[in-house]
This record gives sequence, C-alpha cells and structure tokens, in this order.
Amino acid sequence: MNTIAQKIFAVSNDRRSLIPRLIVGLIFLSEGIQKFLYPELVGVGRFEKIGFANPEFLAYFVAIFEIICGTLVLLGLALRLAVIPIFIIMITAMVSTKIPILLENGFWYMAHAARTDFAMTMLSVFLFIYGSGKHSLDKLIHKKFEGTK
Repeated sequence: MNTIAQKIFAVSNDRRSLIPRLIVGLIFLSEGIQKFLYPELVGVGRFEKIGFANPEFLAYFVAIFEIICGTLVLLGLALRLAVIPIFIIMITAMVSTKIPILLENGFWYMAHAARTDFAMTMLSVFLFIYGSGKHSLDKLIHKKFEGTK
C-alpha cells in the first residue's frame, strides 16, 4: 500500500469515531438535501441573502458536496478526503455569516449563532485526525491493502 493511500485509509481498531461520524454525516446529508427541498430558506435564497455571487450555482454546488461528503462520512469511506470539503464549507459559513454577526451584535451573540458551525468544524478536525475507525469501509479497504503485501 503506498504511503498516501495508507494515510488516507489508516484506521484505528476502536469505535471512537463512530458517533462523530454519525453526527457530521447525518447533519451534512440532511443539510444538502434541504438545500434542494427548501431552496428559498436554506439554498439559493439564503445564498442570495448572504451576498454570494451566482447563488443559484453555488447553493446547488454546495448541496451536492454536502450530500456526497455526508454520505462518505456516514459510510466511513475515504473519510479524511470527505471531511476536507466539509471543513471548507464550515469555515466559509463562519466567515460569511458569523463575522457580520460579531461586528453587528458582539461576541456572545455570535458565539450563540456559531455553536453548530463550531461543533461541525471541530468534529471534522477530529475525524481528519483519527480516521473512520473500526466500523467503516475504510477499515475494509485498509484490510484489503494489508492483505496484498
């Protein structure tokens, strides 16, 4: 197994990542689907309100990444790669929506508004560091590569 693939698919033989995977995967899968179901509330309309250029394209682009990456996180498949777009989405969300709240209403109001963004960002970092764990497709792939040595 080459070193890049080893790092991507490396897993521990414990369950510590299972609950964070469920949290991040289900939330991103759900949010991506909701951007299609309720475009004016959480999709195109929200992206227009924030002030993004080309909100029609961007909202659906983000939604597709949320659905794909949320599913990969749930399955524990290429997890370290899947959390990179999630991390980027979360940082973009915090910069574009929470900094204006900070500037307008102060730290504590922003801290309240950013609690979910912060949690998803930290859980994504956790998953990137620790991998997908024992109950994952990454574990099966890792076993397969180990068996070909």
